[in-house]
Amino acid sequence: MAALARALSCQTGVTQWIAGCSGLLQTAAVPGQCRPMLCSIFQRHKAGPFQLSKFCGGLFEANGAITQQSRSFYNTNKHLSAKDSLQPSEEKVGVFTRIIEAMGFTGPLKYSRWKIKVAALRMYTCCVEKTDFEEFFNRCQMPDTLNSWFLVAQLHVWMCLVRLKQEGRTGKYMCRYIVHCMWEDVEQRGKVMGINSTVLKEDLKRMVENFYAALFGYDEGILSDDHVLAAALWRNLFNRNCDDPRHLELLVEYVRKQVQHLDALSGEDLLLTGEVSWRPLVESNARSILKPLSPIYNDEGL
Repeated sequence: MAALARALSCQTGVTQWIAGCSGLLQTAAVPGQCRPMLCSIFQRHKAGPFQLSKFCGGLFEANGAITQQSRSFYNTNKHLSAKDSLQPSEEKVGVFTRIIEAMGFTGPLKYSRWKIKVAALRMYTCCVEKTDFEEFFNRCQMPDTLNSWFLVAQLHVWMCLVRLKQEGRTGKYMCRYIVHCMWEDVEQRGKVMGINSTVLKEDLKRMVENFYAALFGYDEGILSDDHVLAAALWRNLFNRNCDDPRHLELLVEYVRKQVQHLDALSGEDLLLTGEVSWRPLVESNARSILKPLSPIYNDEGL
């Protein structure tokens, strides 16, 4: 009787193993492969319960791998939203460079600092020399003053800063020098115009505050829709004094096409030459993007 009871318990255990493995096969195996795998289970049952448990343990491990693969496959097929989109990898900076820059110094850059400074000065010159300020004053009904000139110039400087910030640490260093050149130019123009030194100092202080406020407003506008960009232009470029919505529409279209035009320029050429071309304020086909010509770089004497 005892031997019969042990045989029945062994048979019951084997039946449970087979039932568990059969249910496992429904999730792990392809429908056409169930019968051959079940036949192999019965063959291992004849070989002994130890090999059966070993086989089922391996099957459980295989099922775990399949489940894990299914999860990773599902995760890779998720639809990416705007927040989940891939971002460009940041520039790798060593510990020594971080320590130097934390102390207020500039670490090693991609190119020579003198080359970058020359390119920055040339880029600022393009902002003030290649821009038709008279057309801006006439079409936007702006007074011909130093402040109006500065508002138009800072708009073009901001667009250059937006483009250069995509070029890593070297581009950010070039941004700082462009802003430095701008303030020196504004101060010299004020002195040439005969503005009193005390008044000029107060005007420069006010311009600095307005400049950094305009940067935040323009950054928000370029990342948002045209309503936000138009509001930023109305506050900063027109000094809240624009009653004609067509002027705002013209400037919004101008900023959008210029930023798109600058994005088409090569980063290497910008860092080495600083040459920037501007599209006209009014165009018959403003949506078309003309491929800019690559400038010729000559580093002789640098």
